[in-house]
Amino acid sequence: MVEFKFKNGFLKVLVINFIACLSVYSQNNTTLVTINKTEDAPVISKHIYGHFAEHLGRCIYDGFFVGDTSKIANTNGVRNDIVEALKKLQIPNLRWPGGCFADTYHWKDGVGPLDQRPTIVNTWWGGVTEDNSFGTHDFLNMCELLETEPYLSGNVGSGTVQELADWVQYTNFGGKSPMSDLRKENGRKEPWKVKYWGIGNEAWGCGGNMTADYYANEYRKYATFISDWENTGRIVRIASGASSNDYNWTETLMKNIPINMLGGLALHHYSVIDWNKKGDAVSFTEEQYFKTMTEALKMEELVTQHAAIMDTYDPNKKVDLVVDEWGGWYEVEKGTNPGFLYQQNTMRDAVLAGATLNIFNNHADRVRMANLAQCVNVLQAVILTKEAKMILTPTYHIMEMYKVHQDAKLLPIAFESPLYTFNNESLPAISVSASKDNNGLVHVSMVNVDSKKENKIEIDLNELAVKNITAKVLTSKTLQDHNSFDNPTKIQPTNYKGFEVKKGKLTVTIPPFSIVMIEGK
Repeated sequence: MVEFKFKNGFLKVLVINFIACLSVYSQNNTTLVTINKTEDAPVISKHIYGHFAEHLGRCIYDGFFVGDTSKIANTNGVRNDIVEALKKLQIPNLRWPGGCFADTYHWKDGVGPLDQRPTIVNTWWGGVTEDNSFGTHDFLNMCELLETEPYLSGNVGSGTVQELADWVQYTNFGGKSPMSDLRKENGRKEPWKVKYWGIGNEAWGCGGNMTADYYANEYRKYATFISDWENTGRIVRIASGASSNDYNWTETLMKNIPINMLGGLALHHYSVIDWNKKGDAVSFTEEQYFKTMTEALKMEELVTQHAAIMDTYDPNKKVDLVVDEWGGWYEVEKGTNPGFLYQQNTMRDAVLAGATLNIFNNHADRVRMANLAQCVNVLQAVILTKEAKMILTPTYHIMEMYKVHQDAKLLPIAFESPLYTFNNESLPAISVSASKDNNGLVHVSMVNVDSKKENKIEIDLNELAVKNITAKVLTSKTLQDHNSFDNPTKIQPTNYKGFEVKKGKLTVTIPPFSIVMIEGK
């Protein structure tokens, strides 16, 4: 147990459930981190590094999808540069078509001849007309290009059980059936074998304003009829989970849904300063930065508490905690459609992403899937586009640096963090996670949340016998720095020499608001 002192008391943060074998100490203004080999430590699921693509603003249209007649290089209408950038990240899964949009989406509107597809109005996001030119085939074929697993979010709010069951049959059944015959008529012979299925989205809000008890019964009904059609048990059914600290929602679902019907339970949490006044994405103050990071670091408490409730009903941890929407949310860029949620991405977002991913890594025994919101041109995007131009955001670079943790074995850590203090309030300044991959490479990701002070971390490497240390850093001159279409490479990872190794001790100096990744073998 690591204990951080706050203005209003103590927040106890569980680093991971291996404390008995770890030591915690600090001296000489250096944070001492102990890393131990633990045979029963969990593997960090690659699916923690998932992404999200909703029919929202310019995420799909004018983002991923430009159409096959576009002068921008594409494959069946999907931008080749985006595909290559995301393949470099090794994204493990991509969630679609929503979000709130999912519970107004009827999948049959998006298959078959283009000139026969009906249009709808996207009432959630900008009131624009959705022409359904990007549908099931386009998305699932794009996932094949990306070499990633699709995660389909089904319509429970305005759809029917039969509609969702038909979608499962359409995408997954290889034999002869009405829906597989329709798929073949529409040009796809072999099924895609979609594994991950969300049973509605935010059922407590835009997914139908349901109570937890009502949704639990709806979930049971839907789950009954969308089991794997070949009865091989390969479908993972994910329930619409809680918003932030709604622990009653998690308790009610875990209590009322049989474990064998539940593959995953979702959780949504955005790092929002004030829903009525979110602040600018670039021109923000240190106070706004501090408040954003306060909300971001609440993820530790949320994951810990929701996991504890799940443990009560599922002590063998069969059900995944799926944080399938997370990230920073600010006011839209000036001059853009308020319903399109287009925002810039700064070093603040890089720090937010690094600290959040460390939390997920350290809770890998229960958190086995997560989805950053969102992938292209929306909220905390990893990619921004402007006509033929494309830029990679600081958050993209964090995802690239952290991909080394995917499917690596978690290394339990313990440390006592120094504090980042602003206006007599404090946050832990240091965030750390570590793993060892199948090739024996050890990686330690370290984040310094403090906006002004550098921090030193000392790691005892004796137990791991690690040598040949290298490091990368993502940092910049100001928190507000970002990549723009005029200067697309202002922020990117660079090799880092701000460390030394003496007598099995690694000392790393981490600049303010920066992220350092250490590699050793």
